[in-house]
Amino acid sequence: MTAKRLLDLALALPGFVLLSPVFVLTALAVRLALGPGVLFRQQRPGLHGKPFRILKFRTMRDGPGTDAERLPAFGRFLRSTSLDELPELWNVVRGDMSLVGPRPLMMSYLPLYSPEQARRHEVLPGITGWAQINGRNAISWEQRFALDVWYVDNRSLWLDLRILARTVLAVLRRQGISAIGDVSMPEFQGTPPHERGEAAHERAEGPP
Repeated sequence: MTAKRLLDLALALPGFVLLSPVFVLTALAVRLALGPGVLFRQQRPGLHGKPFRILKFRTMRDGPGTDAERLPAFGRFLRSTSLDELPELWNVVRGDMSLVGPRPLMMSYLPLYSPEQARRHEVLPGITGWAQINGRNAISWEQRFALDVWYVDNRSLWLDLRILARTVLAVLRRQGISAIGDVSMPEFQGTPPHERGEAAHERAEGPP
């Protein structure tokens, strides 16, 4: 068992116990605010793109309409405080995810990545990551993927601890929750070839 896996279990397992009152209260609030179906389940790409089922607390109402129309104030609160991410601790315990790594995105994005961007799947996806503490959803897809690949190339236990510490500050400040004009980020459509070179150049220089 690697040091990273030991860190994941050492923090995720006690986290279930310590945060159990928060789990229960959040689940009850979701049930009252959004109706039946407390958890959101969806297939996401994990290590090497292998699919797994991610768990989150629901933030949207069921029914027709855009994401913005189905996202009530309560759902925005859950997202801004990252309470909706708490069930992902179970994904960490199962080994589907790590505490730190590139965020797992949509399965439909897999064929749209450039070979360089696809390297984000060389490690387990994470609840938080280098991109999340350097802009989160307020940066472009190209910047986000460049940060993800930088993490893949520079990952270490010390870097994970640094990211976890900075994640606490980022959550408290509620920064970068969504892109301008979107409830989170716009759908990824693929990176034009001329922009792929620019993103690779930014990655080579290294993020702040």
